[in-house]
Amino acid sequence: MDRKLLDLLVCPTTRQPLAMLDTRSLKSLNEAIAGGGVLRADGSPQTDALRETLVTRDRAHVYRVDDGIPVLLAEEAIASRQVAGFPPA
Repeated sequence: MDRKLLDLLVCPTTRQPLAMLDTRSLKSLNEAIAGGGVLRADGSPQTDALRETLVTRDRAHVYRVDDGIPVLLAEEAIASRQVAGFPPA
């Protein structure tokens, strides 16, 4: 993702800056998704593994990136507290 674009993006609910999620955290998230225990903010399950994601500064919310396009909808956010072993801030 373009660094200039990333510098402009913020969480739609908390207004915190966003950063790319590191590989280790993404792996933990995808393992939890494969286990079937990850829900989006709207209550719908996240069933597909994620290739790229953005995370808030406090690492509480994760947003998926589809084909290079950030999906910054509050109802699409994934709370990281659902993921056992998700590395803290």
